[in-house]
Amino acid sequence: MVNILIINIKELFGTESNPRMWVAGKDMAEIGSITNAYLFINNGLIADFGKMDQQKVKGVIQTNPDTRIIDASGKLVFPSFCDSHTHLVYPASREVEYVDKIKGLSYEEIARRGGGILNSAARMQHVSEDELFNSAMERLDEIMKMGTGAVEIKSGYGLTLESEIKMLKVIRRLKAASPLTIISTFLGAHAVPLEYKSNQEAYVDLVINEMIPVIASEDLADFIDVFCDTGFFTVMDTDRILNAGMKYGLRPKIHANELANSGGIQVGVKYNALSVDHLEYTGKNEIIALKDSETMPVILPGAAFFLGMPYAPAREMIDAGLPVAMASDFNPGSSPSGNMQLILSMSNILYRLTPEEGLNATTLNGAYAMGLNEVLGSISVNKKANLCITIPVPGLAYLPYYYGTNKVETVILNGKVCVEN
Repeated sequence: MVNILIINIKELFGTESNPRMWVAGKDMAEIGSITNAYLFINNGLIADFGKMDQQKVKGVIQTNPDTRIIDASGKLVFPSFCDSHTHLVYPASREVEYVDKIKGLSYEEIARRGGGILNSAARMQHVSEDELFNSAMERLDEIMKMGTGAVEIKSGYGLTLESEIKMLKVIRRLKAASPLTIISTFLGAHAVPLEYKSNQEAYVDLVINEMIPVIASEDLADFIDVFCDTGFFTVMDTDRILNAGMKYGLRPKIHANELANSGGIQVGVKYNALSVDHLEYTGKNEIIALKDSETMPVILPGAAFFLGMPYAPAREMIDAGLPVAMASDFNPGSSPSGNMQLILSMSNILYRLTPEEGLNATTLNGAYAMGLNEVLGSISVNKKANLCITIPVPGLAYLPYYYGTNKVETVILNGKVCVEN
């Protein structure tokens, strides 16, 4: 593996001498940085970084003569984005429903008539594993070019044992084929299939008694998820499914409070969920429940924006001392974009986070929400070298400010240059 030395960095962001598991409360407004910096990558890991020092740089080059040198004059370097919530393995787009939304149909109305998740689930029965893999690889390449280095991918468009396994096997293939770090989450409880609408408990039994044991035995998932919300799965359903998953060593990452104050946040905290995601309907009781827990609140700006829903109270969460992560929710129905640069912009524009808070929310806190904070999410010695180098820009605030274009010029993953835009 060729080592890499990045020199003359205008400003290096996300630096840590003592790595943290996450950033919370007022600390989210602070992010370590070094102006006029260098960074050395050795065997895929961050080996050294600091203020530009010609003698030190010469020493690195002399000791490692085959090192590739990248001059980052006028450019910023920061940890690659960690997108902790996506559904990017799916059989087809759903732009017809997009037009229905424009005409005034709600998310729940579309779901009730067999659209939404059930639409994708119906198509999933007939698409091949290779087709799913190829289309998902294209999406992974797309998000990588915009700076994403780690991504969580959920199942949940199967809703049968056979199709859920098919999705999870595709995710396993993606892990092996893509340079991105990929986390797999089993979401059999994404929606209730039409044939179980009059007997939801029977479908929950299917998830618990048939899906979870097989998926766990084949080691197909890192986490388990439930869509705990009005019109989907109840707190009681969620409790049963998470309890069953826990017996097989599957820690939860759950959908909660997207459509109502569903109790999803509280049940997530009860089961020590790594994250609770969406959170559009979050009040004082939910914030209290999250305090002093190990559960990361994950906000999905793309879904709220696309569906015209209330925005989660990110500012109140941070002011209460909580950490906050931001993810894309990349999926064909409610957030058809995996552009984390856009999510960074939305964190500032829609949720009133500062650029520093937004970068912490989309890097280190996102890494924690995937269980990857010890190896990704910040610039720290011995962490995996997953980095972005920008085009020449004035400073950090320019990244969320100048939205709509790709400001990432070079993406380094696992210590290798994967993208040179």
